[in-house]
Amino acid sequence: MPDRSDDERNFLRRVLIVAGVVVLLLTFWAVREALLIGFASLLVAVLLSACAELICKYTGLRRRWALIISALLIVAFLGLCGLLVGSQLASQVTQLITGLPRALAEVESRLGIELPSGTDALPENILGQVAGFGRALVDATTALILAVVGGGFLAADPERYRAGVVKLFPKDQTARVEDMLDTLSTVLRRYLLATLVAMVIIGTAAGLACWWIGLPAPLALGLFAGVAQFVPVIGAVVGAVPAVMLAAAQGGSVLLWTIGAFVVIQQVETNMITPVVEERLVNIPAFVLLIGIVAAGAVFGLPGVVLAAPITVVCYVAVQKLWVRETLERQVEVAGEGEA
Repeated sequence: MPDRSDDERNFLRRVLIVAGVVVLLLTFWAVREALLIGFASLLVAVLLSACAELICKYTGLRRRWALIISALLIVAFLGLCGLLVGSQLASQVTQLITGLPRALAEVESRLGIELPSGTDALPENILGQVAGFGRALVDATTALILAVVGGGFLAADPERYRAGVVKLFPKDQTARVEDMLDTLSTVLRRYLLATLVAMVIIGTAAGLACWWIGLPAPLALGLFAGVAQFVPVIGAVVGAVPAVMLAAAQGGSVLLWTIGAFVVIQQVETNMITPVVEERLVNIPAFVLLIGIVAAGAVFGLPGVVLAAPITVVCYVAVQKLWVRETLERQVEVAGEGEA
């Protein structure tokens, strides 16, 4: 007959395990913003490492020097873009911001409706809105700086942090954990490359289309459409909103041409760019990406929506590899496996 003290100890052990899991989940919830910045740092580190490996491959430099050159090249590229188009982009963004309220009022008058945008209260709330926008901008800039600095630390000594992650698991799982980390690193690298290519293509096409149609601030509109492409599924729709609103203020053929241009761009993205990306990345169903965006937005807010796609990619590959294949023992092809 089992000893009663053993049953009590087993029960207490289970209670402590459940309590520990609850405390851990509550801790994760309390520091979710820090976790999101950590994930963004990981993306920065993956991007820097990929650039450094290319430099090492073609120049034979040591990795540390290649990493420094990669960071300098990225900073120089961003600075060059700022010098070339910074002043023009700033004026066009200002033009876009000042033009959208007028465009919204024009749409309301043309359609005879009142959109729930709160524009009537704009003069009274303008200071509060500016202050709120300023706080959000400061928070976003701070988070971006932390992510870039953290990414630099991760890229400078990846083996140290990799070994730290491996040590969190039992020794008999070392090979399995290292294989999982290699797979996720490869998938994230391919995701970032494919996404950057898609952003450049969509942004360039949208900017040229807006310029050809004659919309104001075509550079800003193209930039917004390209950046919005970082968020899959809904990014194409969100990226077209400012252009369509400005076109609606002009009405007639301008609106039709604008809608038609963005429909064509969206179709090219869906039927040409996305299939190529999926062939070299992960064929994630659009519904899974949509649910991932909604879930990340509910947990992390707007920053979660921005990073929802790479988070979903990581979760999708982990489920495929660790659950579907190794636990359920079903045959499934895992993207990035064996290519690290």
